[in-house]
Amino acid sequence: MTNKKKHIYVEKKSKNSELVRLGRLSNDGVLAELSTNLEGLTHVQAEKRLEKYGLNEVATQKPTPWYRLLLQGFNDPFIYVLGLLMVVSAFTKDYDASIIMGLMILFSAGLHFFQEYRSQKASLALKELIETTCSVTREGITKEIPIDEVVPGDIVNLSTGDMTPADARLLWTKDLFVNQSSLTGESLPVEKYVANESEGEEPKNVTALDFENLAFMGTDVLSGQGKALVLKTGQSTFFGDIASQSTTSRGETSFDRGVKNVSKVLLRFMGVMVPIVFLVNGISKGDWAGAFFFSIAIAVGLTPEMLPMIVTSNLAKGAITMSRKKVIVKELNAIQNLGAMDVLCTDKTGTITEDKVVLVQHLDPLGNESEDVLALTYMNAYYQTGWKNVMDHAVIEFVEENRSEIPFEPAEKIDEIPFDFSRRRLTVAVKTPSRQLMITKGAAEEMLTVCSHVEIAGEVMPLTDELRQNMITLSTKLNKQGMRVLIVAYKEDVHDTAIYSVNDENNMIISGFMGFLDPPKQSSITAIKSLQEHGVNVKVLTGDNEIVAQKICKDVGIDVDRVILGTELDEMTEDELGAVVEEVNLFAKLNPSQKSRILKSLQQKGHTVGFMGDGINDAPALRAADVGISVDNAADITKEASSIILLEKSLTVLEDGVIEGRIVFGNMMKYIKMTVSSNFGNVFSVLIASAFLPFLPMLSIQLLVQNLIYDIAQLTIPWDRMDEEDLLLPTKWATSELLKFTFAIGPISSIFDILTFMLMWFVFKANTPQDAALFHTGWFVIGLITQTVVVHVIRTKKIPFIQSRASIGVTLSTIIVVIAAILIPGSRFGTYIDLVGLPSNYWIWAFVIIVGYIVLMQIVKRIYIKVNKQWL
Repeated sequence: MTNKKKHIYVEKKSKNSELVRLGRLSNDGVLAELSTNLEGLTHVQAEKRLEKYGLNEVATQKPTPWYRLLLQGFNDPFIYVLGLLMVVSAFTKDYDASIIMGLMILFSAGLHFFQEYRSQKASLALKELIETTCSVTREGITKEIPIDEVVPGDIVNLSTGDMTPADARLLWTKDLFVNQSSLTGESLPVEKYVANESEGEEPKNVTALDFENLAFMGTDVLSGQGKALVLKTGQSTFFGDIASQSTTSRGETSFDRGVKNVSKVLLRFMGVMVPIVFLVNGISKGDWAGAFFFSIAIAVGLTPEMLPMIVTSNLAKGAITMSRKKVIVKELNAIQNLGAMDVLCTDKTGTITEDKVVLVQHLDPLGNESEDVLALTYMNAYYQTGWKNVMDHAVIEFVEENRSEIPFEPAEKIDEIPFDFSRRRLTVAVKTPSRQLMITKGAAEEMLTVCSHVEIAGEVMPLTDELRQNMITLSTKLNKQGMRVLIVAYKEDVHDTAIYSVNDENNMIISGFMGFLDPPKQSSITAIKSLQEHGVNVKVLTGDNEIVAQKICKDVGIDVDRVILGTELDEMTEDELGAVVEEVNLFAKLNPSQKSRILKSLQQKGHTVGFMGDGINDAPALRAADVGISVDNAADITKEASSIILLEKSLTVLEDGVIEGRIVFGNMMKYIKMTVSSNFGNVFSVLIASAFLPFLPMLSIQLLVQNLIYDIAQLTIPWDRMDEEDLLLPTKWATSELLKFTFAIGPISSIFDILTFMLMWFVFKANTPQDAALFHTGWFVIGLITQTVVVHVIRTKKIPFIQSRASIGVTLSTIIVVIAAILIPGSRFGTYIDLVGLPSNYWIWAFVIIVGYIVLMQIVKRIYIKVNKQWL
């Protein structure tokens, strides 16, 4: 691990350790540590601390000014190449080509600017989120102050609906339930209270988020009340750390690296070939000025000058297509990254699960289904007047949907003993026509301490040690199945009066168990299977506990042979993590920085990694991923960190996006490979011809026009079809494969160029400088047609026109180019660029050469695929 990385981990661990240390202190101890008391800070102390610690604000990503976004649109290696070629074209007096290239630059940069400017609308609203007020006690007086003025040492008051203003230690609570899923991913509310079971012990494999007496900025109070001491504010909070990570710029992605490598190859190739062409023609012809301009034209021909337009058009077309499939693209490059993605890391809650707790089991003490248990639980949930949690709602919804099948006695509520943190139970007393019932539900451990009997098959019997152990085993079994388990018990006719107390919760009769689950989405099972079939390995990174997560993974088809917890991850070096990160599919109880660390480890292994999440805790991972995927109802900070936003929280929608990304990439590679290999073949032909011909094989203006017509025709490539088998695996930039393809396919073009040279030289006697125009015209026509028609061979692994047909747009553009190639030589424009009419028998020879080229290219393609096991 590098010193810099060690420093980062040490800093984060020290932040966590400091909160853990403060969480373990007694109330008096933590108040002394912060130099305050229950009366709160004085105004003088508050002002001094505000000056010392700064405003209680976190880092936000400010919108980039429009002019900087526009300039960023021009910051692209292919734009640089195109700009150079535009200048060169102007220098060679090809003003038409120069103007067209200028328009292409503006169009390409303009599209990028439009997409990036639109994404500004999803910029951070985090500052607005914390610019609210909170209740603070200072000098014994409680009043509302702006959250950004809260300082360490303040005493804050929390109640239902409040947002926790900072990281704080709880000093007093009453039935306080907090939703901290945005930080931990835990779907169920967390109860907070003052006492801590591990108080005074040394920290061991726990994080501050595990402490029930700590509350964190960005979480919200669902019910109850509390009084808390502010420990950390602003950037020092957990929330602040997440915000600072999520507002950094996205690192270099798979797409960025691919474009950079391809442009390097093209520039180096041009740097080698252009001087050679210049020297060969200068030496052989003696016309150094003509050789210079011709070599510049070769440079133009060697570089796929339409590439920025093709890339941008492909990405823009993909963005439009994906918007129809409920996918909004914030960053155009993310489309290709989506197609290249071979590992998808996702949160569990709401992505592969329903994000809704449902009742799945109602069992008697022996594990048999029992309607009596359900009836008792329903009365407990329905008649309580306190805050109904997600499990209460699950019971009520289940019963209301199945009421006709469940035996109920009409009941009247007579009293209630609310839930509290010490008992961890809730009791409701009701009166039915036949009896008066006291019904209690709670966690298994707490309930077993107040029960002395069980009811099995209508018979009440003592709770023996054997029965107790059997029930503990059953509860553990249900937990391993991913369920949250409650025990329900009752007592009959406790009082004649309607007054009940905690003292009545004893010697109760256990009725049975209730099991709750956040079930997997049915669509997730199909989508994950499809993603795996398309070469995308799905990994789950969650803040939830490992037992629940492991059960969910099993249900949706994700193999889990090993689980790595966040505490275990912290003990691993980078090398140790790298050795296991590819094999492990479930990481549980993670904090935000740990998720980012896993993604970076996968990227270092050569994977293109996507991350899907919607909580504030997911923002750093979304920023670190090659493609960050969020949903439209996610937190603002999360959407800002994303490059793709789903309008529907479903892996099925994402699957469609992956396919579209592969179509976009496949069509880009068609153009790149076809153009680079064809241009290489042409340059190779030029070198051979230049060595023997007493004149230039083609004028520079003719070469530019030929290249321009071909490139314009290729603007239809983004709308071409892809063969289904080419979409089965992730697609990645491979510079070595591009070179291999170019050197294998390019010479085929050269063979038929040389045949054309021989045809013009020997058959049509265009072998003197006076007949150079006829030679130029013959090669111009055949070169343009072969270069365009071969698109249909290269675009597919299959037999063109028979097994695989191009889109209508590509077919029409090919036909138009062929017609143009036939008509230009005898036209006024042809005369302007020094082309001449061709003899009628030329077309028979041309047809034979073109057909021969297509046939040989198909044969070579089959051999290439057989040897290299791939094509595009």
